Amino acid sequence: MTPPPLDIESLTRRFGDVVAVRELSLQVRAGEILGFLGPNGAGKTTTLRCCAGLLEPHAGAIRIDGVSLAADPRGAKARMGLVPDRVFLYDKLTAREFLEFVAALYDLPAADAGRRADALLERLDLGDAEHDLIETHSLGTRQKVAIAAALLHAPRLIMLDEPLSGLDPRASRTLKDLLREHADAGGGVLVSTHLLEVAERLCDRVVILAGGRKAAEGSLAELRGARHDATLEDVFLELTREADRA
Repeated sequence: MTPPPLDIESLTRRFGDVVAVRELSLQVRAGEILGFLGPNGAGKTTTLRCCAGLLEPHAGAIRIDGVSLAADPRGAKARMGLVPDRVFLYDKLTAREFLEFVAALYDLPAADAGRRADALLERLDLGDAEHDLIETHSLGTRQKVAIAAALLHAPRLIMLDEPLSGLDPRASRTLKDLLREHADAGGGVLVSTHLLEVAERLCDRVVILAGGRKAAEGSLAELRGARHDATLEDVFLELTREADRA
């Protein structure tokens, strides 16, 4: 069987005496967009940073497309693309040069990387900015460059932390289309967001974190249960209130 794009098993990460993520297990399945939801401090960004290899877990296992992040970090990272909550780009490069740099990191053949970069620059409406230094770019343009870099090597798994930050409505729609196309092609997408309406329209399933633990998981229909008229916001607020009381 083909392994899932992301498989997290009993992940735990602490910061001193504070347990930010506690025994978290989840999968991003092939062909789906999984929403990763939770209040501030729930552990979402910590989880994504562990999956990207930016933080080392204190316990648990992470596999990207079947490759252990602990045993083969280079192989696992080659199978993922990340758009972090705080985008870091090289300001003295142009958008085109930055994508060429990323392509070299992944050992992509120059011709293939160029065609892929051309397509992404066009889809994300970056043509007018591709030869300008990144330091001159607006917040939204920088975000689009980071998205293009994450998609450039066609990874099996794409992870995004608040990816719509700074994007105008047209760019937001383009990103949603790109993520759906990626999932429809057999990849997996993990999206961490506070925008519940976006998650409701975009995601096939959601995982809700509260206090570093998984409070709920499932499709919106499954989370609604008998409350057929409930929105994702209704479900989210009820589950996180229950977790706070526990």
